[in-house]
Amino acid sequence: MDAFHTKRRKNIFLLLKRLLSILAATFLTLLSSSHTYAVAHQRTIQDQCYACHQAMGDKPGSLYGRDIHHKIGITCAGCHGGDATAEDPEIAMSKKAGFVGVPTGNAISEMCARCHDNDEFMKSYNPLLPAGQYAQLKGSVHGRASTVANEMVAQCTSCHGVHEIAKVTTPASPVYPTNVVRTCARCHSDPTYMKKYNPALRVDQFELYKTSVHGRRNMEGDPKVAECASCHGSHDILPAKDPRSHVYPINIPETCAKCHSNEKYMKPYHLPTNQYEEYVSSVHGVALLKKHDTGAPACNSCHGNHGAVPPGVQSVSNVCGVCHTLNAQLFEGSPHKKAFDQRKLPECEVCHGNHGVQHPTDAMLGVGEGSVCSRCHTLGDTSSGYQVAKVMRLMIDSLTNRQGLAERLLKEAEQKGMEVSEAFYNLRGARQSLMEARTAVHAFDLATFKGPLDKGMKIANQAVLDGESAIHEYYFRRWGLGISTLIITVLAFGLFLRIRQADREWREKQRRM
Repeated sequence: MDAFHTKRRKNIFLLLKRLLSILAATFLTLLSSSHTYAVAHQRTIQDQCYACHQAMGDKPGSLYGRDIHHKIGITCAGCHGGDATAEDPEIAMSKKAGFVGVPTGNAISEMCARCHDNDEFMKSYNPLLPAGQYAQLKGSVHGRASTVANEMVAQCTSCHGVHEIAKVTTPASPVYPTNVVRTCARCHSDPTYMKKYNPALRVDQFELYKTSVHGRRNMEGDPKVAECASCHGSHDILPAKDPRSHVYPINIPETCAKCHSNEKYMKPYHLPTNQYEEYVSSVHGVALLKKHDTGAPACNSCHGNHGAVPPGVQSVSNVCGVCHTLNAQLFEGSPHKKAFDQRKLPECEVCHGNHGVQHPTDAMLGVGEGSVCSRCHTLGDTSSGYQVAKVMRLMIDSLTNRQGLAERLLKEAEQKGMEVSEAFYNLRGARQSLMEARTAVHAFDLATFKGPLDKGMKIANQAVLDGESAIHEYYFRRWGLGISTLIITVLAFGLFLRIRQADREWREKQRRM
């Protein structure tokens, strides 16, 4: 019992200790916050520049009161230089006091960077505030593109505003999620302006975005959906062709996954979050992410980018058909087309899936276990679908097996030293026919399917004959060589005996003489 009470007292003590720690931290936070705003208030009172402009009722005077910098106590002199405590304008704006007036061009961003690139200084206001944005901006597409000397096309004020800069987390900010698309569109929807920098760049992104799922929700005031900065980044925006860009083909799946793989984030939208996981292991994902084939489809290849919408039932085959043209054409004339349309089935997706598309195999065809056809067509099927699927699988297996036999025979002949290069070359036609037959499956018509199969079977049969003939010739040559060797050996031995006999006869003759 004593041990129990001791343990209980210890737990209570630990709980009280934690509560006191939390209360102390809260108190210190409130104290620090109060101190910050007290300092800000005091410094604002001393800002004679702001007081004067406010009295004049000009634009800076009317706007700066709402600026985040004003709220934390940064005076006009923080950006413009001079002496903000001086009531005399000549003293306040004297060069001796460091007055620089209105900065222009890169000087604007350099002015901002004096504070915002200072990590220690920024953390004195908020430990979570990042720094180094100016370095990112200089390396971005906006920093590198220029028409006037080395002046960047976008400065800090281009996006954040001037005298009424707000926190990016507040709806008043031009870069708040529901505002940033319009901020970007000020330049990117202006064809005259954009033509100066990149005549080939489209200027309809904003209009397309408004038609997308993301855009419609954004226009309704949802700050969580993807907007320009969600995909392109903010200060570090790079051209889409740059491998470091968030929207470079190889990086797109991961960019989309930042939201779409976050179960908590996507929960209000009732959407699955396993798309990226499925895509990574798919035939498309392997091609793009592992083999770095930038021609392989990424998320935007099927869903679109600025006008991103989920492909509808009627459009799935059109989306797939952009790459798989022949398959789409064959399916269009197949009996399945009408049946799928009547049942409102998403065509390609029914058999191949969507994000997790795997490399198609012959196992998908037919009526055996694991086949795709057997999902709909069963033995008692009143339509011909079951029998057609069964026959197709038998025919394609026949060609596959025949081709395999031909390859084995030709390889055996080649290993035995026979010349079969021409037969190997001809066998490529059977492989091509097999590929054509697998494509012709999408017509779901035996006549269409049978054409390439018959052609391939003819080539494979000839290759089998060539292989068997080469192997037969090899053994014929070996037998011939063996018999020839035996005959030559017998003749050589006979010749040897005859020479010995002649030699003895000569010696005998010499002895008699």
